Parts: sequence; structure tokens; C-alpha cells
Amino acid sequence: MYETFFNLRMKPFDLVPDPSFIYLSKSHKKALTFLDYGIRERAGFILLTGEVGSGKTTIIRNLLNKRYEQLVLAKVFNTRVTSEQLLAMINDDFGLQTQGKDKVTLIRDLNDFLVDQYARGNQPILIIDEAQNLAPELLEEVRMLSNLETSDSKLLQIILVGQPELRTILSTPELRQLRQRISINCHLQSLNRQETERYIMHRLEVAGNALAVEFPFESLDIIFRYSRGIPRLINIICDFLMLSAFAEEMKVIPVEMVREVIGDLDFDNHFWSSGAVTPPEGLSADAGAASHLLENNDMRALLNDIARRIDALEGTNGSPVQTVITEFQDRFTQLQNSVSSHMAKADSQIFSLIRKLDEIVPPHKDDSALEMSHEPTNVGFVRRVFGGDTFGRRK
Repeated sequence: MYETFFNLRMKPFDLVPDPSFIYLSKSHKKALTFLDYGIRERAGFILLTGEVGSGKTTIIRNLLNKRYEQLVLAKVFNTRVTSEQLLAMINDDFGLQTQGKDKVTLIRDLNDFLVDQYARGNQPILIIDEAQNLAPELLEEVRMLSNLETSDSKLLQIILVGQPELRTILSTPELRQLRQRISINCHLQSLNRQETERYIMHRLEVAGNALAVEFPFESLDIIFRYSRGIPRLINIICDFLMLSAFAEEMKVIPVEMVREVIGDLDFDNHFWSSGAVTPPEGLSADAGAASHLLENNDMRALLNDIARRIDALEGTNGSPVQTVITEFQDRFTQLQNSVSSHMAKADSQIFSLIRKLDEIVPPHKDDSALEMSHEPTNVGFVRRVFGGDTFGRRK
């Protein structure tokens, strides 16, 4: 709709997972490298997790575009199924007949197919997306499929893709055997502030015009805080911003437009399960406070874990190895995203108060005393460390 106005070949912020738009952040690059290694080395189980909209499907599609030799692929996307339905979907995607066959026959057909593919030198891979929806007993049956093997090789490689809660499910005692068989383990982190800016510029460039529209620094700050670095949410915000800029015939995205779009989308309530800062009608303030207490406990747990690791390192004689340094970087990224989330919720509360005050006492154009100032009087320690004030401005 707005492509011609911005001199673009295509929409830069479409929600369809398109491998040509993939932006490899540090976390995404690491996951892609690990997955590629796992496939080439024929590792048994591979686990890929990440938040909704973090880019898991795009990573998988990019991976499969590498054109591995003699790869035979089956993909399962509907995971709210019974054991027999799951087997039928796997066999069907491998091109096997499933009509009128019971579970025993389905397993036998799959085994015969895998043996035949092994004899041909092919590499069958099963990708199960949204695996967090599988019941523990179904995950155990998936593990049993990995027992289909020859004397020297696994016949089937399995990639489990799911949301972070999949890791919680796999940590249960009854899935210990499955957990121990996972050879490659990847988790997609959300983008940090710098990566969010690069992600937006990258998508504009791939779409045909990196200079199509200008995102000022403050506007990017607010986009990052409300999206929390989740690529899909960045796309949603930026697509609406491009549409709004087109309607206003503007080539710069001002802060006011970002706030207006985020307000129209009701971002906290619609996209984040934690909801907005103000408790919904009918919910006590104590319940809202309990929600914040849980979030504060999450941040406190991260800080305590970092402190424990530092204490352990100080008790050793050697220097920390690179893996430990990388782990600290990941944990600080999680902490930064958590802090950004709290700051975004503070923004939401302030915006709501401003709107309500404007409704009660509309500002007079000649009365400057009634105009609301958007500049906070004090900037706390956390904001000085992580940069930016309540509304995304840098010092």
C-alpha cells in the first residue's frame, strides 16, 4: 500500500517468516551455527526455543534453504494431537500412506521407510514445531522414535522447536531420558537496543530502500521498550508507523507518532500477558502489586545468580573461560530486557495519566502552566546504567 511512496520493492515489516529478511543478531547467528552443525554431524536430538515471535520459524526456514545433500524432511506444526495422530502426520509428511492404519502399523511403516532411506544414503529429519504443546507422554513417544536405529547410526534426526516453557517441561523427572539425548541446545534471545535499530534498518534495506524513512533515536528507544526486542512485535509497530507516515506524507517517524500508534494498539494488554500497569476493572490493587512483585523477584533472581557466579570465579585461580564470559553476557542481556520491560510499563502508566488529566483539565493554548511536562525530574540509577529516561531519551 505504501511501497511506492517510500520507494520500496516490498513491505519491509511483513509478518510472514521470509528467510530473505533474516537478521542475524548474536543470538540468532549462534543458533543457526549450532543447528547447521547438528544437521551436518547428524546429532540425535536438537532443541531450539525462543519467545513467541523471536524468529524460530525464520531460522528453521533459513537453515533448510542451505540445500543439504540427500535431506528428507518431515514437518509437524499441529501438536495438539493424540499419539496416533502425531504418527500419522509424521508418516504423511514423509509421503507414506496412513489411511486406515493403526498405531502399530504406522510405526512399522515408518521404521521400514527409515531403513530404506538409510540404505539410499539419505538423511531423514523430523521437525516438530510448537513442541511445548505436546503432553509429556507424547514427548516420551517422540524419544522412542529416536530408538529406530541401525548398529552404527540413528535412522531419524529430530528437531524440537518451541517456546521457553518447553524447557520447563523437559526438566521434569519423567523426561530425563529425552533431556539427556539432546545433543544441540539453542535458545533465541530477544534483540538488544542496538540490534533492534540494526534490525529495522536491515529490513528497510532488504525491502529496497534503507533511507525510505528516518527513525529518530528517541523513537527507536520507545519501539525497543514496548517490543522488548521481539522481532515480530517490532514488525507490528513499524508496519503501523510506516502506514501512519504514509497517511501523513512524512518521511520521519516522530516520537509522538510512535506513542500514538502504541496507544492505539493497546500494546501492554494486547501483546503481553502481564497486562498494563493499572489493574483491570474488578481486580484489586493487591493483585496488581503481586504481579509486580513476581517480576521484581525475576530480576532479583537474575542478579543473585550473577552474584553467585562472580563469587565462584573469585574463588578460583584461573581466568574465566570464554563460555563463562558468554554466559554472563547473555544474563546481563536478560537483565537489561527485564529492566526495559519495567520502564515500558512505567511509560504506559504515565501516558495513561496524561490522557486522563487532559480529559479532565484540557490544556489552554495560552496557559503554559497547565501544559504537562514530559521530562522526568529525576533519573534513577538503573536508567543511568542502561541509558535513557522514561521516554527513551539519551543523556
